[in-house]
Amino acid sequence: MVDPSRPHPYQPGAVSLFFVAKAGVFAAGFWVWLLVLVLRTSSATGLHVLAATGAITTTLVGVVLGARMALQHSAAVRHAEVKKLLVDISWNAFAAAGNAESTGKVVPFPTAPGDGDRAGHRPGIDRVSVLDGGAGARDRSDRRR
Repeated sequence: MVDPSRPHPYQPGAVSLFFVAKAGVFAAGFWVWLLVLVLRTSSATGLHVLAATGAITTTLVGVVLGARMALQHSAAVRHAEVKKLLVDISWNAFAAAGNAESTGKVVPFPTAPGDGDRAGHRPGIDRVSVLDGGAGARDRSDRRR
């Protein structure tokens, strides 16, 4: 459950609920129509088939839309929890970096390297193509060991 002091996460809104309710109303209408037709006549006609098809189709559409709305709701809650967790982690890391001089088990984040420190710009390092199967590839694999 989301803490009430925090903003509420995105929830599937009125549009999703409208379509679920609309499918439910149509399904109920078709089921009632089918029930009335079955009780009034003894033989099956084209209207019976139409009412049964409409009842089954709108019921399935309502179930699928309802399941989709429920999945969207649970995904929105999970997303809000992940965002909250990321904010807490970043805040704790920020606070830990400020207390790096203490004797606790806090590892401060490394500072960002300058543009000249990037691997592609270092002098003296050979770049070897991945597709190159020559001696350079063997040398590179030896360096990793």
